[in-house]
Amino acid sequence: MLDFLESWIDDVNYSHLAVRRPCSTFQRQFRGFYSPELLDASYYAIVDALPLPDLPELREAGLGDFIANQNQFDGITYKDTYYLLPKAADDVSIHFHELVHVIQWRELGPRAFIQRYIEEIQTFGYSRQAPLEGMAFGLQDHFDEGAKPFDVEKEVFESL
Repeated sequence: MLDFLESWIDDVNYSHLAVRRPCSTFQRQFRGFYSPELLDASYYAIVDALPLPDLPELREAGLGDFIANQNQFDGITYKDTYYLLPKAADDVSIHFHELVHVIQWRELGPRAFIQRYIEEIQTFGYSRQAPLEGMAFGLQDHFDEGAKPFDVEKEVFESL
């Protein structure tokens, strides 16, 4: 299943190449939080519906609620690209959150990220108690509270 999911993710990212935008447009807002190199190598796309794999295997693995209740979140990250609904397009805080996931994908690698994310959603549901989501929400909270810039990449690396 992991091979299939990674292939599906690659197809989704490839099919959105023409509409994705570089995160380097957030250089000013994220100065001191994210390196210019990370922002140059990360992308986002605004989509009418979040791309989610609706596979029987995922439903059997206990992720049916996650797939069916996609209205509970405004974005999803696949490797170096994240997808946002139009209502979240201008929300810098959500961009910050999804970039944490870009780093997690990079540091863990695709297969390990997918496996871990599935296990965490099975155990905790989509919530702050799921460690990968908790990390992204926690760092996002610091950003939203006006924290002095800090190296998010280093924080994620040390927390994984």
